[in-house]
Amino acid sequence: MRFPYQWALFATNTWKHLDSPSSVVIAPCPSATIIGESEDTNVQVFKGIPYAKPPVGSLRLRPPEPITTDLGTVQATDYPAACPQLDKAESQCVPLPPNVASLVGPTIPKPQRISEDCLTLNIWRPADAKPDSKLPVLFWIYGGSFEVGSSMDLSGTPIVNESIKQSMPIIFVSANYRLGGFGFLPGKEVKDAGVGNLGLQDQRQALKWVADNIEAFGGDPEKVTIWGQSAGAHSVFHQMALYNGDITYHEKPLFRGGIMNSGNTWPVNPVDGKRGQAVYNQVVETAGCSSADDTLSCLRDLPYEDFLKASKSVPSRSGYYALSLSYLPRPDGKVVTASPDEAANTGAYAEVPFIVGNPEDDGSAVIFNQTNITTQAEVSDYLRNYYFLDASKEQMDEFVSIYDDDAEYGAPFHTPPSNSLYPQSKRLAAILADVSVLQTRRFILSYNQKKRPNNGAWSFITSIFKGTPFLGTFHGSELYIREVYDMLVQNFPDLFTGDAESMVSSMWSYYLSFITYQDPNKSNHILQWPQWADNEELMHFGRDNDNIIVDDFRANATKFIVENVDYLRL
Repeated sequence: MRFPYQWALFATNTWKHLDSPSSVVIAPCPSATIIGESEDTNVQVFKGIPYAKPPVGSLRLRPPEPITTDLGTVQATDYPAACPQLDKAESQCVPLPPNVASLVGPTIPKPQRISEDCLTLNIWRPADAKPDSKLPVLFWIYGGSFEVGSSMDLSGTPIVNESIKQSMPIIFVSANYRLGGFGFLPGKEVKDAGVGNLGLQDQRQALKWVADNIEAFGGDPEKVTIWGQSAGAHSVFHQMALYNGDITYHEKPLFRGGIMNSGNTWPVNPVDGKRGQAVYNQVVETAGCSSADDTLSCLRDLPYEDFLKASKSVPSRSGYYALSLSYLPRPDGKVVTASPDEAANTGAYAEVPFIVGNPEDDGSAVIFNQTNITTQAEVSDYLRNYYFLDASKEQMDEFVSIYDDDAEYGAPFHTPPSNSLYPQSKRLAAILADVSVLQTRRFILSYNQKKRPNNGAWSFITSIFKGTPFLGTFHGSELYIREVYDMLVQNFPDLFTGDAESMVSSMWSYYLSFITYQDPNKSNHILQWPQWADNEELMHFGRDNDNIIVDDFRANATKFIVENVDYLRL
């Protein structure tokens, strides 16, 4: 899931020095005069700057190609096109009460324009930034289950304003990357052609553009932090692990730190595995390419609408399959060299400091469609038939038996069974969250603790919206905190006491300190955030106050996941 906002873009490296603040930047590589606009008195935005050749025609289903010709003048003031979306309306979900349903509205992306020609990025910067400002850069990667989303889903203006307010000014960058079958088509044919995980390659190309150009906008290419939520957070770890952890470009690292919100080291099977091949075969069949000598070339030659239709013919996140995603990063032997859990366990990822954490009730917003699941045995069958195809009935029964619909093992956590949408919703929500984001973060935290004790690593959990009926502190709520908080106070005035302003400032003071100094504690904090490696402790961002807690919740579930991960790959 993810969240809408509005943003801007800008360019880099060779510059024209202007005495007064200007929304015109001259970028060096490729050469371009980029014209942005003022978002408010403190922030300028540059929208829709091309960072790669359009991936259309013969470049469809191929790695992104850098632009090698001058771009001339780029009018970077219009809303940029999002990449094609897998926005199937197949949901048959249980209806939420209207006041609860309104809370997830901000998590649904609503791009104004969609086009296959979509490889652009946006830049937000302080209005007084100059080429010699050397400001830290925050590179945002949006989420959306690798099916939906765009670079405009999260606005950089409030983030840059917050950084100015806290005297740690930054530049904010967001980039589109290809989604669904356009960016993450699996299959043996894809692996053999060396064109797997194109969406991750798009992200890497955008980071190279930033390295070449961000100085012209006032940024420091040696102070880039990558940050993502949900699929974007999984992408952050993948960027750390791509090419066996090689993040160098022109003999310098592309980024120096990572922040992962609700995503990290989700165990997956190879791109040419049973599930991946079934997705490819379905797309090819729907496209009418099954009899072609070269099915991949056939897909490239299709009219856009036909390929889009074929790519949508597989199950999506909006239906019964939920997080059993058709499209997501998978090991291809070239770009993604190992499943994320394996990369974490072997240290095949860049040694950069990182923050990783989640909302407490992360799985509560993905179980609306499974209302026919009313028993523990049916939960086990559902997971074995739709998610963990390599698990035996006995293994899945044992895993499911760890959980219960009680306060500790059912999400929303610390709430009674009466907070269930249907008889098994709390159990299913807890399991899906643990195996995809909540417990899997311990893979990388544990390796870092044992093998890289001097590499900074911090973890967190948020329960800011505890008490929200059926949802609790749900997936993505930590990003859109002001808007969600205001709606919660309006709909459930008796549940909340604090204020959104202080909650936002608290979390962002740590984040901005990390972005600026690579340590969340460098700015003035009353509460010091300990590294996870010290005592396996994490920061608990709570509804009324923050505190430090031991990271031992559902430890027996983590033990099972670690010991049986080979059977728990998607």
